[in-house]
Amino acid sequence: MTPEDIKEALKQVKYPGFSRDIVSFGLVRSATLDGDTAKVSLTLTTSDPKIPLHIKQEVDKCLRALPGVKATVIDLAVTPARSASAPGGGNLGGNTAAPKTIQHAVAIASGKGGVGKSTFAVNLACALAQLLTAKGRPGRVGLMDCDIYGPSVPLMIGIEGRPQVEGDSLIPMENHGVKVMSMGFLVDDNTPVVWRGPMIMKTIQQFVQNVKWGELDILLVDLPPGTGDAQLSLVQTLPLDGAVLVTTPQPAATNVARKGGLMFQKVNVPLLGVAENMSYFLDPAGQKHAIFGEGGGQKTADSLGTVLLGQVPLIPEIRAGGDAGKPIVVTNPDSPAASTFREIGEAILLQLSRKPMPATS
Repeated sequence: MTPEDIKEALKQVKYPGFSRDIVSFGLVRSATLDGDTAKVSLTLTTSDPKIPLHIKQEVDKCLRALPGVKATVIDLAVTPARSASAPGGGNLGGNTAAPKTIQHAVAIASGKGGVGKSTFAVNLACALAQLLTAKGRPGRVGLMDCDIYGPSVPLMIGIEGRPQVEGDSLIPMENHGVKVMSMGFLVDDNTPVVWRGPMIMKTIQQFVQNVKWGELDILLVDLPPGTGDAQLSLVQTLPLDGAVLVTTPQPAATNVARKGGLMFQKVNVPLLGVAENMSYFLDPAGQKHAIFGEGGGQKTADSLGTVLLGQVPLIPEIRAGGDAGKPIVVTNPDSPAASTFREIGEAILLQLSRKPMPATS
């Protein structure tokens, strides 16, 4: 029996008060079988002493039901929270980890910085807004900027100012048919965000639970590069229906993107596909030039067992549109780049339509 077999069995154990299991919440750190003894390491954040006890009992019961397992060793590390909390710190007072009005949540991620992930996320959000508006569903796309240290979404999507407050909730700002929330709306341009992990986790929780997103068909979440606090906080707070990896073609980017994909697989977030950004330079004559090499996106997708969603060209108009707050999908919807973003959006919507609706507690 492999560690993967044990983790698969542990998906039967639900977090108290939720219909989501402890594996998909990212609570299982390791699982091994030593002879006839199953050993599992867990970590969670809560101030309710009943929750660790309940989880430990359920894990023990689950493991002992496996063939060949006669004993268990369960290492459960508990971090106290200020209030009874969900695995990522959300309130367990009968609430779900995410608003029920959000049908699907998709992370836009990259292992490496500098691959144009936020530019991609903004254009994809606008493309999805166009596609859903054409289907009679306007205003059903959200974009949550979780790049806490370098929030660039407000600039790229052309929104300035501060969001309105309604009670204990923030009202997302909107442009080009996309509802947006970003740390960039909440801090001054000259104020650096110098935070440790717990503050990042709290902010992401608030962006999920204390923003009035309204009825959304899809919420895109622009993550910072890497596999650190922001990524783990998100998967523990918001049930994700999938993730899209953004990379450029060269090995320096694809090797790191692959690690990002493996992280999502370890926390049971399905990969919807890989998007290759800056795939080629398209000169005025229409000729393609592989500035950053070729085939990296497809190789990354193949290695992760997913699909290549599309190849976005490297053209000045995309960069200029981001700097001006006018995404190319909006300003030049008939361009090859805009068509590529819409094709990627259509592929994502098709995949999501085949998935069951997110579980709620």
